[in-house]
Amino acid sequence: MYYIAVIDIGKSNAKVALVERESLTEIAVARRPNAVVKGSPYPHYDIEGLWEFILDGLKRLQAEFGIDAISIATHGASAVLLDAEGKLATPALDYEFDGPDSLAAEYDAVRPSFAETGSPRLPLGLNLGAQLFWLFRAFPGLQERTRTILTYPQYWAFRLSGVAVNEVTSLGCHTDLWMPQAGRYSALVEREGWTALMAPVARAADRLGPVLPEIAAATGLGPDTPVVCGIHDSNASLYAHLVAREAPFSVVSTGTWVISMAVGGAKIMLDPARDTLVNVNAHGDPVPSARFMGGREFERLIGDGPKTYMRADVDAVLARGAMLLPAVENQSGPFQGRKAEWTVEEATLTPAERFVAVSFYLALMTAMGLEIVGAQGAVLVEGPFAENAAYLDMLAAATGRPVEAVAGTGTSLGAALLYAGPRPAIAREANPRPLREGAMRRYASAWQARL
Repeated sequence: MYYIAVIDIGKSNAKVALVERESLTEIAVARRPNAVVKGSPYPHYDIEGLWEFILDGLKRLQAEFGIDAISIATHGASAVLLDAEGKLATPALDYEFDGPDSLAAEYDAVRPSFAETGSPRLPLGLNLGAQLFWLFRAFPGLQERTRTILTYPQYWAFRLSGVAVNEVTSLGCHTDLWMPQAGRYSALVEREGWTALMAPVARAADRLGPVLPEIAAATGLGPDTPVVCGIHDSNASLYAHLVAREAPFSVVSTGTWVISMAVGGAKIMLDPARDTLVNVNAHGDPVPSARFMGGREFERLIGDGPKTYMRADVDAVLARGAMLLPAVENQSGPFQGRKAEWTVEEATLTPAERFVAVSFYLALMTAMGLEIVGAQGAVLVEGPFAENAAYLDMLAAATGRPVEAVAGTGTSLGAALLYAGPRPAIAREANPRPLREGAMRRYASAWQARL
């Protein structure tokens, strides 16, 4: 048995998972919430708390199973600034902090165009370039103290291996810093004097070296345990399919964000106002993508509420035309600025009916994302929504295309494949003919007409 430990840091939760290389199954996993530190100097990631969690998770998994390699996946829109000693030059800013908006006009005057970077202009710190622009102006002397700028997955690889690199899937994640078509940094990086601060660019599957001696001593890992460069989490979900499937197809990565990525789809003009963007896959190729904060919306709407339903609940929602219209999280996604509303009195829905209606809403938002990036062919759903039958059925009805639920957690397994080598993912067709297919299609058409 050969085990790969995956450090998987999502925006809401973090985990250390152990993946068996041949079967690509998670053998064990440790989890913790990824809470933001609200204190001075601004909301920031709990880097040291996460580091303690990572070391503890590695130590436990090593003691129980043994670890043969380490891979990494994290959320995007984040970077870590290091000083000359390799320590934090400043806390890692939370991308949901609105500080960068205070310099929006100044930043807009220097940021590259969407045509150059494939990055839509986003609020808060969702453009990494806007974060850096604000940090270096809000804190005099910070740019001079900074010696290295690391994309987020690669920061953790640096902590483990001591090797500092950047990687294209994180650089290409609506940062304004990368040109997907040219495969190099944008003019913003040079114009702002950041070029010398950017670590060398490596590929996601590159092996950076063994763990540092102090890491081996603290965790019990073998001193020659290799550390993989790492990858942006949505691209980890995509990675397994790039060499295993013929285009066209699309991958929907679900978590805090729902990211729809079209491979080999129709040539289409992307509209940055609808939160479309050009992601960059692990091979460095551009991937038209759309996104909305579907996982966050699900948590806000359902939380700890019931997540089961009966066929009668579906029938009731369809018969009443009980719909949730966008957008619950309206600072991103295809309907920015639009306020969510129900077509029926929300209080008249049973908990099970509400779950079905919310699942339909999330599926229709996903279908809209697939449409505006020109997706064609089968739709592969990764992550938590792959277990939601109501979501999968409505997605199949709304798109009119096969929908497949990918077994396992896409992010962790995709990150493990960086070391194990790509192979076909295990997928199942969710439901080729959903129950009430005709009624679902009429419901989807009515939802779209209301927009």
